[in-house]
Amino acid sequence: MSPVRIFTDSTCDLSDELIHKYQIEVVPLYVVFEELSLKDGVSIKPGRLFELVDETGKLPKTAAPSPIDFERAFEGAVQAGDDVVYIGLSSELSSTIQNASIAAANFPDDRVAVIDSRTLSTGIGLLALKAAHWAREGKSSSEIKTMIEAFRSHIEVEFIIDTLEYLHKGGRCSSVQHFLGSLLKIRPVVKVIDGAMTLTDKVRGKREKALQQLLDRALAQKDEMDTEFLFITHAMAAEEAAYVKEQIEQQTNIKQVYITETGCVVSSHCGPRTVGIVFAKK
Repeated sequence: MSPVRIFTDSTCDLSDELIHKYQIEVVPLYVVFEELSLKDGVSIKPGRLFELVDETGKLPKTAAPSPIDFERAFEGAVQAGDDVVYIGLSSELSSTIQNASIAAANFPDDRVAVIDSRTLSTGIGLLALKAAHWAREGKSSSEIKTMIEAFRSHIEVEFIIDTLEYLHKGGRCSSVQHFLGSLLKIRPVVKVIDGAMTLTDKVRGKREKALQQLLDRALAQKDEMDTEFLFITHAMAAEEAAYVKEQIEQQTNIKQVYITETGCVVSSHCGPRTVGIVFAKK
């Protein structure tokens, strides 16, 4: 049985430290400002993304890696005698899975397994860490694919968005909604449901209230949490993320609580000061 190498894409929002520790390989998506096409996490970071949005007044477009990008990423592992398991951004949100599947078909004997995460951000990252753990245990690519596809429905991803500006620029809320939301200090709550981003609530009032509600909703499920990993994922909100981490560690028995920063693709949709909690249910 061939060794298994785990691949994901840049929307996994894992830190460089975790990517290195678990030997996960990352295929970047693209962030496009007019004629400028940049690789997420490679040639552009979130801080620069926010600067460019402020400078231009426009959001970038995002694009999936092409089938050729995936084929080039996978071929080194296959030529080295390894099997590949790729876990990518939900097919409800992007063509990454479709393009990875096209690339996988060019390799013989099912050497590349493609898995639709049905989630985003560190929801994907959490699945990638699970897959890497099972690969180290000697599981085959087909076993890992079966286990991840069974486990992915356990992933809970919820974000609190601080500003409606990016949703407005991206055409996801009208000018009237943007004006009223900003006037009333409304912060949307977004959850991943059936592979798609779904607005589940709107919190009116201070930012601290919205953050506490996000935390309370997660802690209400603490007895159902898988205790291996939990992520607090943020965009330019390190202080709030640290507070949430402290509360989670005090009130649950999660073994590893990680803080990570959202990459450019997620940040371009949600904007700065977004905070999310990501975990798996048992």
